[in-house]
Amino acid sequence: MISISSNLNVMIKAAEKASKSLIRDFGEVEKLQVSKKGPRDFVTKTDKRVENIIIEELNKTKKNYSFLSEEIGKIKNKDEENIWIIDPIDGTTNFLHGIPHFAVCIALQSKKEIISGLIFDPIKDEMFFAEKNKGSYLNNQRLRVSNKNVIDDCLFSTNSDGVRFSNFNMRYTGSAALDLAYVAAGRFDGFFHNDINIWDVAAGSLLVREAGGVVNDLNKFSNNAINIRASSDGINDKMLKELENF
Repeated sequence: MISISSNLNVMIKAAEKASKSLIRDFGEVEKLQVSKKGPRDFVTKTDKRVENIIIEELNKTKKNYSFLSEEIGKIKNKDEENIWIIDPIDGTTNFLHGIPHFAVCIALQSKKEIISGLIFDPIKDEMFFAEKNKGSYLNNQRLRVSNKNVIDDCLFSTNSDGVRFSNFNMRYTGSAALDLAYVAAGRFDGFFHNDINIWDVAAGSLLVREAGGVVNDLNKFSNNAINIRASSDGINDKMLKELENF
C-alpha cells in the first residue's frame, strides 16, 4: 500500500475532478474540428474552467497556500512559502486539434523546492505522481528511469521549435509534462527544452528525480525561461555533451 501525504491526496482529488470536465470538453472539441468557427475559443474556456476547478479544490483544505498558474498567474495568500504550481492543460495544441495527448499538472513548491508533483493523463487514465524521498509512481506501480548507457539505443524528446539532432532518436509529442513523466517511466531516456515555463516542468522534474534520474538545477532560471535537461543517470553526461551548443 502506497502511503501518500494529505497534500498529494488533495492534488489527486483535484486532478480527477477537473479531468471529468476536461474529458467531456475533449469530446466536444473533436466535433468542432470540422466547423468554420473552430475550437480555439472553446478550448480557452476549457483551460480556464479546469484551472478554476483545481484552485477551488486545493483551496478547500489548504486555504493559506499561494498559487502560480499558467492562466491566472500568481495568487499570493498568507502562506507564500508553500505554492501550488498549476498547468490546467499541458499539451493545449494537441487538445485543440483533437489529439488525445495532454495532461493536468499540479506541483507543490515549499521553500523554493518541489516536494510533490502530479501529472494526470485523463484519456489514458495514467496518474503519475511523486513526493520528495518517497519515489515516483504510475497509478500504484513504482517507476524507475531506463538503465541504458548507449546514446544510439536511447529515445529523446523535446518540444523546442525547429530542433533537430541527427545523433539523437527524437520524438516531438507536444506535451513537456508527459515527456518528463515518460522519462521517469523509462519510456523516454531523456528530455531537454529551452525557455520553458515552470508550470510545464515542476511536477515532471520531481518525477524524474524520484525515479532515479537526473535533472539540472531549475532554480537558476526565471519561471518563464527555464532550460531543462532531464535523463536517466546512465546517459546524462553524454546527453549534456551533445547539448553543449543548444
